[in-house]
Amino acid sequence: MQMPKVTKNIIIINVLLFLGTIVAKSYGIDLTKYLGLHFFLASDFNPAQLITYMFMHGGWGHLFFNMFAVWMFGRTLETVWGPRRFLFYYVACGIGAGLIQEGVQFIEYQTVLSHYDQVKTSFGAIPMAEYLNMMNTVGASGAVYAILLGFGMLFPNAPLFIFPFPFPIKAKYFVIGYALLELYSGFSNNPNDNVAHFAHLGGMIFGFILIMYWKKKGNLNGTNYN
Repeated sequence: MQMPKVTKNIIIINVLLFLGTIVAKSYGIDLTKYLGLHFFLASDFNPAQLITYMFMHGGWGHLFFNMFAVWMFGRTLETVWGPRRFLFYYVACGIGAGLIQEGVQFIEYQTVLSHYDQVKTSFGAIPMAEYLNMMNTVGASGAVYAILLGFGMLFPNAPLFIFPFPFPIKAKYFVIGYALLELYSGFSNNPNDNVAHFAHLGGMIFGFILIMYWKKKGNLNGTNYN
């Protein structure tokens, strides 16, 4: 199946920016510092980062799995919704995921960090202003999780073959399972986990709101597999 234009361009932009990040780093320029999503109380924060962060990635694996999901599920949603709605959905949910991540970081700051002038780490004490700039989020995962949710809501009974399971899983159960896993991981508070689990959930939440709004307006097209 030919790849729709928005899906194709999302993948191309993400790949080009990832390669650009590698090239820029060889010249001593850290694009993540400028395009990643910083905590809104940090000096490096810029509102435009709510958009740019979703086109940045932290490694080849991070990039590959996100873009694979965009290709696998995004092209179906774009075919159903059309390029304009799909692009709006992708960007809006990515922004929503970023806002949720900012909110979670603010709660963490208010409950713990605001009481200190510096933070003790394995590298030594870091001044609070510098530490806040280290709270940086990158990746399309929030928008990707919204795509997974959208596919699961439009095609709830579509069979998916997920490694390592030897049997197909209906899309609705796949999405619910992923959401529960992210919720558990988000509250487990693993200090070695650098994954923005609540950003993933934020993408799903905003995706759910948009889809329910379009459904209420009678303007949501989709086909179910029985």
